[in-house]
Amino acid sequence: MSDLRQADQLPSAGTSQRGRNSRFFFLIIVYFYWFSSYIYVPVLSPYVEHLGASYMMVGMVLGVYGLMQILFRLPMGIGSDYMNRRRPFIYLGLIATAASCFLFMWGAAPGWALAARAVSGISASAWVVYTVMFTGYFSKDEAGKAMGMLQFTTVIAQLTSMMISGYIVDHWGWGAPFLIGGIVAILALLLALRLPEQRLERSEGAMQVKDLALVIKEPLLVRVSLLSALAHCVLFITMFGYTPNQALSIGASKESLGWLTLAFMVPHALATLYGSRMFGKLLGDRGTLLLGFVGTALCTLSIPFMPTLAALCITQVGNGFMQGLIFPLLLGKSVSGVDPSKRATAMGFYQAVYAAGMSAGPFVAGWMSSAYGLEGGFWLGGIAATLAAVLSLVWIEGKVPAKKALR
Repeated sequence: MSDLRQADQLPSAGTSQRGRNSRFFFLIIVYFYWFSSYIYVPVLSPYVEHLGASYMMVGMVLGVYGLMQILFRLPMGIGSDYMNRRRPFIYLGLIATAASCFLFMWGAAPGWALAARAVSGISASAWVVYTVMFTGYFSKDEAGKAMGMLQFTTVIAQLTSMMISGYIVDHWGWGAPFLIGGIVAILALLLALRLPEQRLERSEGAMQVKDLALVIKEPLLVRVSLLSALAHCVLFITMFGYTPNQALSIGASKESLGWLTLAFMVPHALATLYGSRMFGKLLGDRGTLLLGFVGTALCTLSIPFMPTLAALCITQVGNGFMQGLIFPLLLGKSVSGVDPSKRATAMGFYQAVYAAGMSAGPFVAGWMSSAYGLEGGFWLGGIAATLAAVLSLVWIEGKVPAKKALR
């Protein structure tokens, strides 16, 4: 393993305060990045349906987001490592976020919504570089802590933006969330211009394309990437997919979708920050993943049977908490044991693979919902979570060795 040091970002004893300030500033940008990306998510599928689209078309709009990440995430990771630069990809992500919001606002037709969501997929592909750049503000053995902070900030941004989405639409119309999202993305871009570049001093040369094969041959990386694909399949079928449609179908108002978001995101945030580490100590990695996936399967399968919004919210409390146990654990394991000079490539692979779940899940669920009603999509989500539980039992060690334990 090469001997690497961050050229200007690793905090040391003499620069710990500067390191903390850098982390805080970066997390503000992360918050705005995800706020602008998710402010319209709770109303996206109802909005596309409002434009006259079928469930199949709704599934295409939801699924293209993941498809673009399959295409762009790995190249962005390789490009960042090869160029030994992070900032250009941060800028690209924020520009694409703003462009996506304005496309949604200006093009009130299903085809425009498909194009806008595709551009938002390009924006989300830059998350590869965000995760690696933020990890660079920490020492190597604090990767789990970094991922937890990043995941928590992401969840809080999603919660606050999604909570107000339905209210905004009810009071100012369908275009208002897209306008606000575009403005926030531009503000984040202005803040990101102040970020110092983060480079590595290399003792073994720059990342080469030929090194890709070595990175993706890491068995643990491949396994956690596939598990994450199944987890994201469920997430983008349920809370970020068709659960709002289910709520509206049983009589909920657009404004009341905020309660659905709150029910999911608060336990999700708590589990992300504390649950994964707490249950990891009690149950080990395999036990935690089993609990998370089995609980997710049960909550997802119960969604079509809930007669009221309050009952539906109860399923989302469970889904939010159980999925909050899963994501930080898989994210931290994806870069454990990977050389820092190749982490963006490893993260690109990890995120490209789980983007397959983000794409295929909503698309196939759209087809099943067209054929069998909304419950068909939730059946698919329950099956995906059950399969992930079985694979976790087979693939993941019961206890993490001390040197790789999440901190």
